[in-house]
Amino acid sequence: MASSSRWTTADIPAQSGRTAVVTGANTGLGLATAEALAERGAHVVLAVRDTDKGKRAADEIAAAHPDATVTVQSLDLGSLRSIRAAADELEAAFPRIDLLINNAGVMYPPKQTTEDGFELAFGTNHLGHFALTGLLLENLLAVPGSRVVTVSSQGHRIRAAIHFDDLQWERRYNRVGAYGQSKLANLLFTYELQRRLDSRNTVAVAAHPGVSNTELMRHLHLPSAFNPLIGLLTQSATKGALPTLRAATDPNALGGQYYGPDGLGEIRGYPKLVGSSEQARDPELARRLWTVSEELTGVTFPFS
Repeated sequence: MASSSRWTTADIPAQSGRTAVVTGANTGLGLATAEALAERGAHVVLAVRDTDKGKRAADEIAAAHPDATVTVQSLDLGSLRSIRAAADELEAAFPRIDLLINNAGVMYPPKQTTEDGFELAFGTNHLGHFALTGLLLENLLAVPGSRVVTVSSQGHRIRAAIHFDDLQWERRYNRVGAYGQSKLANLLFTYELQRRLDSRNTVAVAAHPGVSNTELMRHLHLPSAFNPLIGLLTQSATKGALPTLRAATDPNALGGQYYGPDGLGEIRGYPKLVGSSEQARDPELARRLWTVSEELTGVTFPFS
């Protein structure tokens, strides 16, 4: 086993008999996460918006790992209708879910709204995952040791606030602020979910990938002169997925913890426990966001 400062996929315990649902698993961090879990024996469900890309990703994993069990589930996190349909299908197919990895996301897009009229980053990154988790929670609660892992970002510290007076950025859109709001919401959700889970079978954990060179960066539109720097300042999707994988599989991980890279500024490196902003730890803010999220999605969690 590697030392705690050099945790790698070699440290993932055997996952045979476990079911893992990974959102946004057809590319980048999600694909790297799904492949590592499949390699260790988990039945991995690639929950993706584009099922053709999902099938190609499943074929890619199967080619590299012939014994892997991978299925594809249609899921558009920008559509509550799609989320409910996917949850119904997943509930029926997998009465017991060991891991739900809320990985999919958008970063710095031009101003857009989801099918339900939510600002794209907030609707996809937070509200979509909030709804999916609530709809699948009973399947997770059936499994001792099950986990909900939500991928946040260092963006939760950058121009980040929960703008309750304009959650959908209808008055004035700022893509950095909108992304920061969504990533702050990911952490507030994780910590509040853990408080509400209390001593139940399931725990909620968060992770962030540092700065990884994936399709998520496609909206940055950096000048070509920055291309050489991107390779120096970022890490691969395989390395960026390690904090998520540790949060999902490390036997010592606890509910309410947050994993990220151990390098300078948490930009790159091996996964370790990291801290989050004071705002992200505000329980009153988290409770208020939870109530609003229930109202916007129409999803309530089965805690009674």
